[in-house]
Amino acid sequence: MLQEESDLSLIIAQIVQKLKGSNLYSQLERQAWASLQRPEIKLESLKEDIKEFFKISGWEKKLQNAVYSELSVFPLPSHPAAPPEHLKEPLVYMRKAQGSWEKRILKSLNSMCTELSIPLARKRPVGEQKELLNKWNEMGTDEPDLSLFRPVYAPKDFLEVLINLRNPNYENSDSLSFRTHLGLIQVPLKVKDIPELKECFVELGLNIGQLGIDDSTQVPPELFENEHVRIGQKVLAEQDSAAAQQYIRQGSPTALRAELWALILNISSQPEDVLYYEQLKTNVIQHDLLVDSLIYKDVKLTASNDDYYFVFEDYLYQVLLCFSRDTSVLSHFAFNSASPPKSYIRGKLGLEEYAVFYPPNGVIPFHGFSMYVAPLCFLYHEPSKLYQIFREMYVRFFFRLHSISSHPSGIVSLCLLFETLLQTYLPQLFYHLREIGAQPLRISFKWMVRAFSGYLATDQLLLLWDRILGYNSLEILADMWCTYTYSTNVEYLL
Repeated sequence: MLQEESDLSLIIAQIVQKLKGSNLYSQLERQAWASLQRPEIKLESLKEDIKEFFKISGWEKKLQNAVYSELSVFPLPSHPAAPPEHLKEPLVYMRKAQGSWEKRILKSLNSMCTELSIPLARKRPVGEQKELLNKWNEMGTDEPDLSLFRPVYAPKDFLEVLINLRNPNYENSDSLSFRTHLGLIQVPLKVKDIPELKECFVELGLNIGQLGIDDSTQVPPELFENEHVRIGQKVLAEQDSAAAQQYIRQGSPTALRAELWALILNISSQPEDVLYYEQLKTNVIQHDLLVDSLIYKDVKLTASNDDYYFVFEDYLYQVLLCFSRDTSVLSHFAFNSASPPKSYIRGKLGLEEYAVFYPPNGVIPFHGFSMYVAPLCFLYHEPSKLYQIFREMYVRFFFRLHSISSHPSGIVSLCLLFETLLQTYLPQLFYHLREIGAQPLRISFKWMVRAFSGYLATDQLLLLWDRILGYNSLEILADMWCTYTYSTNVEYLL
């Protein structure tokens, strides 16, 4: 009991410290000072009166949403005596594997830099800055020569690393359950079985209405939808993040989705947020980075060739180029098994005082990275709002899809969960695919890395992402892969 109280006190202290550096804190402080001029605020009951004022004026709800948002990304609890690196990843062999993978990525990036004789970063000439500024909203019409550039890595390269991942302290023959696991992932992680998944995702039961899915509900679909929309409107009126997260587990009405997601992610378009986006835009205009060409190349290879997303090409460039300059993204590395890559000023290699993170946000884009943004363009048409939503989605969820870790929503656990479910509940399909040399995970992995973006129709994809936000977990993807693999392959293969 004492340990639980101590852990809770530590969490509270960390969240308070985080909020003190936020814009909300300064807004609350200004509102508190302004409330002193109100006649209902009495000196003898100052604390209680200000609390009541915050409650009536809606600021208490905003504070609750901010705290709830911080709790959603708070690291899993660990032993108080554990070293700091355990917050990033508790398993040593996972940390080593991630470190080795990062070195490979950097080697690939540096090799490209050397081969093409292109610097990692340079200041744009004034004429080039003006040209870029003038075509900022029409960058899709520009056709730079990208023939010499190649993606730093593709999902299939990452899969090979995961396949070779091993725990050196573990002997497969010691465990019957793992001796019978015939999938590609060979690490002993605890993943949920069907009963546990049913308990976790209880709102997805067949007897509960789901928007966009033809389930056997207890009421006519049109009646359920009308009632669901009414409840959604009430949730938005209350502006409660926790209620919105619970509500969206059954899917979001199309007309309400943009507002609901923003509420869950605690995103509001304040003037300072727009100003911050404009500052990032200025950084893009002033400085050219090597990763800019990687972003251009990725958009051209993926979203520009997609029937759903090619019309958003300009938005994708704007958001991703600004994202690469955003140093606030670095904060998620506190609970990410990965570490931001560093670059050194010329001639100062190895001297930490001359080291900078490269790119500034610490994230090197890979083949398909732009597909994390593309579906969001259907929901948000104001660039700064679109940017904020994507950034929050990335630091909450998407980074786990290309980092090596033991987290339940990490890519390794998701791959193992997918293979376990398929082997256990669809054994005929699983063994047939193995016999013909088509391991199921090799088929499904590219879907997983993109969270199905580019593989599902957009309306279905957004319904899936509703559940990711609703459950604050990527585990739903493993079950989705299993279902999707079955529905698209079983009739053809068996």
